Amino acid sequence: MLFFRRRMTEHRGRRSPAPWRYGLAAAALALSLVHANVGNAAAGRNGPGAAADVVRVAEFLAECPYTHRAPDDPIVLPNLPGASHMHSFFGNDSTNAHSDLASLERAGTSCAPRTDLSSYWVPTLYDGDREVEPTGTTFYYLGEGVRDDIIRTIKPFPRGLRIVAGNAKATGPNDNTISRWSCLHHGEVDPSHDFVNCPAGSMMESYLDFPQCWNGRDLDSADHKSHMAYPVGGACPSTHPVPVPKLRQVLRYPVNGDPARFRLASGRGYTMHGDFFNVWPEAEMAQRVRDCINAIIKCGADGTP
Repeated sequence: MLFFRRRMTEHRGRRSPAPWRYGLAAAALALSLVHANVGNAAAGRNGPGAAADVVRVAEFLAECPYTHRAPDDPIVLPNLPGASHMHSFFGNDSTNAHSDLASLERAGTSCAPRTDLSSYWVPTLYDGDREVEPTGTTFYYLGEGVRDDIIRTIKPFPRGLRIVAGNAKATGPNDNTISRWSCLHHGEVDPSHDFVNCPAGSMMESYLDFPQCWNGRDLDSADHKSHMAYPVGGACPSTHPVPVPKLRQVLRYPVNGDPARFRLASGRGYTMHGDFFNVWPEAEMAQRVRDCINAIIKCGADGTP
């Protein structure tokens, strides 16, 4: 199982110059260095001659803290309030059973950047009967999973795209090879599809990768999955020929210890699943895909290296 990595003249003359000239020379040298550094940074953003501090990873991200809980699911059970198990929502602060693209575009967000109005949600985690919400909520948009030549052709998510990842109805770990649990800063604990026993002072992490190949036509499908697919052999299958960013959901929960205490609203840890409703402004998404993913450059929440 793959886990993740992170990055990364001496002057001669006939006379000694007057002391005040040293000050002018030093100022001129400092100014020239500033100009050179600015030029190098710009080159790193815009093409060949990249600055040394540019990290060659196809990535941008959004930090989207928890906003609210509700037994709603506007993708799987639209217009049926209370019909779902309990979900924890991140990003768009208005999401409910009646949410659609128009209503989400009118709402606010917890995300950084504030331009990301997308909605993200997962089944609520319980420690006994107590709801536990993640204190770390990062949503990475990645190029990994396909070959570099395909990364350079990745397209932005279409506005209004809906994706579901994971298996809410899994009956065992083998029903779901997508979600996984681990312990923050404790690599000695093997990751698992079910909850793990994290040492005292640690946190339990949930990772979930969404499919990154789109059929090029549908914003959703009857089972909410068939319009998307995972790559095969580093490329998108012919049935889903359009590569889009891989959304990786990373949630950090402030719990540790005996995993028998934990459950999701959907069941055991292997039932972890995630829903994504894309409400990025088209221009903002397109800029990040072009400058970060296609260029294979690691960007922050602001969409720059």
